[in-house]
Amino acid sequence: MSFKTVGTVLTRTLWARGNRTPPLARSPRVNRLSTSCRVFAGSEHVERSAERSCSSDADRPSGGEAPASGGEPPHKCASGDKKRLKEAPGAPGVSGVRRRSFTSNAAPMDQTSFLWSRYNDLKRLVHDLIPPGACKSLNSSVIYANNEVSLEEVDIYGFDYDYTLAQYSNELNALIYNTAKGFLIEHFKYPEGIAKYEYIPNFTVRGLHYDIQKGLLMKIDAFHYIEPGTVYRGLSPVSDDEVLYLYGGTFHVPLSQDSGFYGKGPKVKQFMDIFSIPEMTLLAVANDFFITNDIEYDPVHLFKDVSEAIGMVHLKGFMYKWIMQDLDKFILRKEETDAVLHRLVRLGKKLFLITNSPFSFVDKGMTHMVGKNWRDFFDVVIVQADKPHFFTDCIKPFRRLDNNGDLRWEKITGLEKGQIYKQGNLFDFLRLTGWRGSKVLYFGDHLYSDLADLMLRHGWRTAAIVPELEHETKIVSAQRYAVTLTWLQALTGLMERLQTHRDPDSKKVFHEWQKEREELRVMTKNLFNPQFGSIFRTCHNPTYFSRRLSRFSDIYMASLSCLLNYDPTYTFYPRRTPLQHEAPLWMDQLCTGCMKTPHLDDMASIR
Repeated sequence: MSFKTVGTVLTRTLWARGNRTPPLARSPRVNRLSTSCRVFAGSEHVERSAERSCSSDADRPSGGEAPASGGEPPHKCASGDKKRLKEAPGAPGVSGVRRRSFTSNAAPMDQTSFLWSRYNDLKRLVHDLIPPGACKSLNSSVIYANNEVSLEEVDIYGFDYDYTLAQYSNELNALIYNTAKGFLIEHFKYPEGIAKYEYIPNFTVRGLHYDIQKGLLMKIDAFHYIEPGTVYRGLSPVSDDEVLYLYGGTFHVPLSQDSGFYGKGPKVKQFMDIFSIPEMTLLAVANDFFITNDIEYDPVHLFKDVSEAIGMVHLKGFMYKWIMQDLDKFILRKEETDAVLHRLVRLGKKLFLITNSPFSFVDKGMTHMVGKNWRDFFDVVIVQADKPHFFTDCIKPFRRLDNNGDLRWEKITGLEKGQIYKQGNLFDFLRLTGWRGSKVLYFGDHLYSDLADLMLRHGWRTAAIVPELEHETKIVSAQRYAVTLTWLQALTGLMERLQTHRDPDSKKVFHEWQKEREELRVMTKNLFNPQFGSIFRTCHNPTYFSRRLSRFSDIYMASLSCLLNYDPTYTFYPRRTPLQHEAPLWMDQLCTGCMKTPHLDDMASIR
């Protein structure tokens, strides 16, 4: 059974079962939306010979009036209500769903029992209707679409190098961390005690924000709100109460303080690339050292020094040296990269490479993955491009490199196949190649440095490489996650629907439900990462990272090899998910069983 089928059955069953429980409290005006009267006998539904209007007694959880002996129960009509013609059972378009009865032979039910009966009915449905493997259709080999893209219209494919053509193993992060930690101690004279902190592989995730002045690492959602429970000072979590105190009684981070267009704001920086994971970990352990040893320090100086120490690892060529010394250890999926390039060339597509890495490093890696003739695959190769400035600067000229990697001095009047070029700018690139608009598809891993300008300023198609998808889709596909999330959404819908009950007994029940809801949120977060959760979602909103991903990429995937799973004329269509004001007719909300539309049983006739 598919998740869509599960959602449909769950939603319709909830509507139907709603007839067996006392109706919700609502105004007499709302009650007049449904006025037909019926009597329930077991599961069978027997209609009266004539339709009658109902009084507004339905807003209380009681069994209704007892029938008079030997005859019909007394019936009173609210003034002003008009009798309706007899209708067939069920709402239009929803077979088998009948209108709610406002009279019942059931015994009176107290408020607490009424709420818990609704809770238990819903929980039973959630666990009974989700079959094993309901989410198994998700896998990390899929390409996901934010925008409609037809590969048949794409003639030119462009690529970044690091974490796009070349995927690296996680062992690289530990080397970057340890080397930068050494620079922090030796070059910046930080205390030797920091050296005892080993690299923590899964402490951070990509896309986090760092408050430079407060020394706090956190996850922020698409609306600039900090997700509660995801703020860390050093290696220790900061309580929600303290976060509220530090940010003036709110979890909101103002736009003026938040990271700018390229993730670098005046007070808050967003870490967007995979290379930033060891940097975030080093920031956390350095903060932790000063705090646990009660040593006074300036968080702003610490941020600056850690950033420079990480930069030295790249500028001094350590990372390049490690990878070139053991290509088999550090470069992953080389056969798949080779297969993608061969396929595109065989189809007659033009290819180009724009990377910030130096030629000697790229040459070594590409030779390892594709062979010595790798340059024959590309119509244009540009190294040390200085992205993102390459996409905005119109001054830096291209310079050609000879076969030894040395700079030539002649003026560049064309970009020739088989040659290597350094620096330059996109405006000259467009002028010399004529490659413009949606016939160009560029792949990169950094949403800001690789994709943002191309999408917003130049109209290229863009594809984001997100290796984390492999880990996250495995979790989303697990039965435990499916059941937990579905119940979380269903419970949220139940609370939304029944929140009009505000008597003291109901408030106690809602307090219990709210506690369970928070526990479920923490449980789903911890499945991805105990500290920060998924890189794509906060509790219910998309993360700031996810918002940028949908804004700057037409399609996204775990690796370049995902292209091999699709026909070269394939069209990617984005999933049409319902907006908040739209009816939950599509898979995304149906699969959760969460009825977002208030009083959906009364509005069924509209559907």
